[in-house]
Amino acid sequence: MPLSSQMSDLDLLGVLVGTQAAENLLQENQGSLYQLFSLSAVDHRVCEAAAEDGWNRVRRILDVSRELVTRGFAEALRHRDALSSPGAVRSHLITSLSHLPHEAFVVLFLDAQNRLIASRECFRGTLTQTSVYPREVIKIALEYNACAVILCHNHPSGTMEPSQADRWLTDQLKAALSLVDVKVLDHFIVAGNQTLSMAERGLI
Repeated sequence: MPLSSQMSDLDLLGVLVGTQAAENLLQENQGSLYQLFSLSAVDHRVCEAAAEDGWNRVRRILDVSRELVTRGFAEALRHRDALSSPGAVRSHLITSLSHLPHEAFVVLFLDAQNRLIASRECFRGTLTQTSVYPREVIKIALEYNACAVILCHNHPSGTMEPSQADRWLTDQLKAALSLVDVKVLDHFIVAGNQTLSMAERGLI
């Protein structure tokens, strides 16, 4: 079976509830994952599957569920100003990063109205660090014709405070992206189920 991130919405939901039920659920919710999960339409099916199947299937269900919820939050951000929806941004980042045992650097690429174009894991590191290359971030931003970005990385250690290296990297990316007229709106740090906004701290 392919990785969850490479599967269609229908295929992912089908892993949870079966293909026919997945088709029905998406049809009932106008194809919207955000609407589907806001109604908790498949919670009882997940519980039933967990009771009946072995741990491997349960882990698979949880992985698929996380991917679907992440896509649902991303879908919501495609239709609204990210700056006016901090809760949706935080929820998207937490579901994307909080479970990872390694550091990952994710960038949300936004259009002129600060709506999400794409959410990309640009770099992956070890338990304690990730190498980030501004040139690659610029290249992807130009590929999407992005006007702004929100940066994010996780701290698997659970420490939410930004390090000196985090601050330095933010300054470097802000300066580099400004050369191609792309604005850095924020840099979030995810630690477990909590997030820290460097913009709110006055560090952007």
